[in-house]
Amino acid sequence: MTNTDLRRADVAAIVDHTLLKPEATRADAEATVAEAADLGVYAVCLSPSMLPISTGEQKSCVVAGFPSGKHHSLVKAAEARLAVDSGADEVDMVIDVGAALAGDFDEVFTDVLTVHEAIGDSAVLKVIVESAVLLDVAGPETLAEVCRRAVAAGAAYVKTSTGFHPAGGASIEAVRIMRDTVGPTVGVKASGGIRSARFAAELIAAGANRLGLSGTRAVLDGFPE
Repeated sequence: MTNTDLRRADVAAIVDHTLLKPEATRADAEATVAEAADLGVYAVCLSPSMLPISTGEQKSCVVAGFPSGKHHSLVKAAEARLAVDSGADEVDMVIDVGAALAGDFDEVFTDVLTVHEAIGDSAVLKVIVESAVLLDVAGPETLAEVCRRAVAAGAAYVKTSTGFHPAGGASIEAVRIMRDTVGPTVGVKASGGIRSARFAAELIAAGANRLGLSGTRAVLDGFPE
């Protein structure tokens, strides 16, 4: 699939327009919300400290346990619950990557379950697995098992990356493994390092049905109207 096979509006409809820089101000967040409306994206993804904030027709998405995933599960759960109570429609939580690399998949399951139980059905839960480091260090079966455990614990989406890990962001290989693992009914969000329409199109062809983008306009400008 190439960018000519997709239309700009169709791609925008699956984008989480993202601002997670540590130095971001409330003015930056408000500008991101305004840009999201102009671009017609699905959601705006912000740090939880930016809530409450009105995102208009776009969904409100926040992160929890971000970016390291090394927060206690109860802290992640409290952060997620507070975000939902402050207006978040979706929560992207980070797993304990170290637990996954150690093969402690029960810990991964419990971590996700704790957050899911805190927010229930009041918000969509997306689980960030840091696919690049899992593939680099442990291999595809570890990535697949982490995805299986996340879904079993209540994840509506599995997500490739925070975009902050030195191992890298989204890859075609990771998205294919994730999609093959979770099947057609669970979402796969590709995020981290997506800077071109061509790469975005390749990720969609591999199975991503949500994209996390910070340079959204530049990516969307590569697709025909």
